[in-house]
Amino acid sequence: MPTPPAPIPAARLLFSLDPGVAHLNHGSFGAVPVPVRRAQQRLRDELDSNPMRFFTQGFLDRLAHTRRHLATFLGADPDGTAFVENATAAAATVLHSLRLGAGDEIVLTDHGYPAVTLAVERERRRSAVTVRTVALPLAPSDEEVVAAILGAVTPGRTRLVIADHITSPTARLMPVARLATELDRVGVPLLVDAAHTPGMLPVRANDIGAAFWIGNLHKWAYAALGTAILAVAPTWRSRMESLVISHENPAGFPAALDWQGTRDYSAWLSAPAALFTMRSLGLDEVRAHNARLAAYGQQVVGAALGLGAAELPAPRVPAYGPADQDPTGDAASVSMRIVPLPPGVATTTEAATALRLRVAAELATETAIGAWNGQGLLRLSAQVYNRAEEYDRLAERLPALLRAGS
Repeated sequence: MPTPPAPIPAARLLFSLDPGVAHLNHGSFGAVPVPVRRAQQRLRDELDSNPMRFFTQGFLDRLAHTRRHLATFLGADPDGTAFVENATAAAATVLHSLRLGAGDEIVLTDHGYPAVTLAVERERRRSAVTVRTVALPLAPSDEEVVAAILGAVTPGRTRLVIADHITSPTARLMPVARLATELDRVGVPLLVDAAHTPGMLPVRANDIGAAFWIGNLHKWAYAALGTAILAVAPTWRSRMESLVISHENPAGFPAALDWQGTRDYSAWLSAPAALFTMRSLGLDEVRAHNARLAAYGQQVVGAALGLGAAELPAPRVPAYGPADQDPTGDAASVSMRIVPLPPGVATTTEAATALRLRVAAELATETAIGAWNGQGLLRLSAQVYNRAEEYDRLAERLPALLRAGS
């Protein structure tokens, strides 16, 4: 059994989460620290005090400066990075901009985020593109991932491959840099859905080599909800079109995406306060704490369900050295882990949702429970506000709840 990390001093006080609930699902919506919420409220107060001044006196420069700050943190080119509300909106923007048609193909995997998969399905219905979904094991090796995806590519017809950096349903770290290199050799662009990457991994997005890289800052980077970026390689920037046409549309990418009329920009503009909060705790310390605590939670809950270490999906072991020698960030471990549920439990979306609600109501614990390819999966997250005893309590009480529901 791994040893849980020591808590980071005072980190728990940064969050106003309900202390009567164990919040073990940071990966779904994140949690906004109090200093970031206060920064966001100050921006809203500034807007409300004089909307005309807020939007017409230097606002676009202010927005661009914030975008450059965030892009630099993520190792992306600020001139090729745009604000979006979330990774799903970014994926929809890319699909819209590529103008696909009959005879074109999109390749994705069965580990992908459901909302992105739905966007691809809409594109299939609308433009008659062919969609190829690559089936992968629950814990595939790098070689299996690359070989399976390349095997699904049709030269001259595949117009886009979509792969997650950290998969949402299975919490798997994918070899996206290697995949980008292999796809580049056959002239196929890669969209990396890195929704969970910002804040969790010390990534440098440019060095991955993908045509499109999208990441949420409101999950693991402490930003307010609705804060994400879309980074686009130089070759593709002139093709990017905003889903909504507004006054900055003639300026092209990225300004056309940044400016979306009279929306609430306080989440985007307060994001630097989120990065400051992370840095004040120590980026490396936060990442190491969360990865170790997630591993502990997986082991203790898995053991309570009768699973041995070999039955628990282990994090992928990258082919390179320490994180500071790895430009993609893959050498860092993830802060989410999967515990397979007993056979017959949560095998459908409806059953998984019902079980998640029971765990929340009866065990006062928020988790992510999903049905992936007919198998129930419990996904546990770890953040600086979590403690080892929260996973211990879940391990102690979950087996009885599952027996009672069988």
